[in-house]
Amino acid sequence: MKLVVLGLSLSSSWGNGHATTYRALLSGMAERGHEVLFLERDKPWYADHRDLPDPDFCRLEYYDSVEELERWHGEVAGADAVMVGSYVPDGPAVGDWVLRNARGVTCFYDIDTPVTLAQLERGTCEFLRVDQIGQYDIYFSFTGGPTLKRIERDLGAKRALALHCSVDTARYRKIDVPKRWDLSYLGTYSADRQPTLEKLLLDVARARPEKTFAVAGAQYPQSIDWPKNVERIDHVPPSDHPAFYSASRFTLNVTRADMIAAGWSPSIRLFEAGACSTAVISDRWAGIEEILTPGEAILLADTTEDVLAALERDPEPIGRAARTLVIDDHSGAARARQLERDLQDAASQEQHQRQSERLIAQ
Repeated sequence: MKLVVLGLSLSSSWGNGHATTYRALLSGMAERGHEVLFLERDKPWYADHRDLPDPDFCRLEYYDSVEELERWHGEVAGADAVMVGSYVPDGPAVGDWVLRNARGVTCFYDIDTPVTLAQLERGTCEFLRVDQIGQYDIYFSFTGGPTLKRIERDLGAKRALALHCSVDTARYRKIDVPKRWDLSYLGTYSADRQPTLEKLLLDVARARPEKTFAVAGAQYPQSIDWPKNVERIDHVPPSDHPAFYSASRFTLNVTRADMIAAGWSPSIRLFEAGACSTAVISDRWAGIEEILTPGEAILLADTTEDVLAALERDPEPIGRAARTLVIDDHSGAARARQLERDLQDAASQEQHQRQSERLIAQ
């Protein structure tokens, strides 16, 4: 299969979770023998922080404008499938160009589904128009559950299918490093996540000054009052994620408000930490029990006291159970098998429909 992907970023994980999602998925596609071309808009904030400028699993090319995409017209027209991702700059124009020129299966991959739907409802979405949704053969959604029916029923998608993020389990695995932190958190600053981070980590750190904590991620405001036992790390590149998780007894997962409301929206951090056999403490949302088994492969917390109690548990069996589930169900290889199957099914359905239309015309 020849697959062309136009996504936010593959080369840089700085300030976005898209890069690691694409890396795991496309690595899995390459392992299955598929040929992948990734087209990335060349933006200075990513160019200055590239941690994968030359991937070994696909061809990566950069473009400066929608007009420059014409350089790859032949490859898009000849591809078996073309995928456009959420948050691509000039996304509506990019989508129009793809829908006009692609001859294979076309799909939109929404790595930010609840945010996208809220923006579409408000009329503020800058990377997708409502009228484009029904033109794609498949709407792949980061979020599963009831949201998929909503996308088909209310927004006119032909097929809305869940395509959760995944992790490259060859790169993400437990490393033999000393434990540095009792509880860590890895994530870019988000105003709607900050209250939960305060409750489930910073307040815990204040209550347990003898324990060690870490918060890693970019764009945190200067105004935050960090307890003395919380280490701040501005950025951890993906190559250092396994060491970061392996140095943590537990790590925290905090979900954005829109994704909690929608449910069925697992974060890449769940799978990355689980692949490293690190025990995860997470906030609660509908559908999480379908991803990792609560109490066995993940611990759920609503309050500061819940986290304090969780820190007294043995993290080792929880981490081991998480890795087993991640390898089986949430690895890049597992997700690539799913994507391959869904694209092939869509191609078969389109071929069947064209044959039926020809017969009717005769």
